[in-house]
Amino acid sequence: MNFVQPIRDPEVIRAIKHYLKGKNERNYILFLVGINSGLRISDILPLRVADAKKPYFSIRETKTKKQKRINITPSLRRELKGYIQGKEDYEYLFKSREGVNKPIGRSMAYKILREAADYVSLDEIGTHTLRKTFGYHFYKQTKDIAMLQEIFNHSSQNITKKYIGINQDGMDNAMKGFKI
Repeated sequence: MNFVQPIRDPEVIRAIKHYLKGKNERNYILFLVGINSGLRISDILPLRVADAKKPYFSIRETKTKKQKRINITPSLRRELKGYIQGKEDYEYLFKSREGVNKPIGRSMAYKILREAADYVSLDEIGTHTLRKTFGYHFYKQTKDIAMLQEIFNHSSQNITKKYIGINQDGMDNAMKGFKI
């Protein structure tokens, strides 16, 4: 398993959004849900249209088995509203082209992200990049590491900082000014 990074640059996020929106609406919405919710891909893929009609996602986390409720941001709500129009409540949000009503798999989600990452020349990308990107930008905007720790169900703030790459940012900046 490779270590993946968050997408730190807002311009790169915009470029990926633009790329995905132009290619495939499902893949665009998948990216938006990931970077705006902080949910794991294993909790995003089983979402159904009915889940997107509420003002929040209420799920039982696949990994931890804990109940979790995440408010849907106003911008994500607007995008979801258009996307789910005409779809039935029981349909998966990220429906596969294979089968009658099956969600795409984790490997397809990875391929979607990998293709978008290649388009913007990004390395260290995986499905966890979406969750880490949410965490990185949540922290940058709020500076509330305790809240992010709670959202992610991490046992310590240091784990959360390492997870979202804040420690890496500090090391990278320190090395820029280092010389012998």
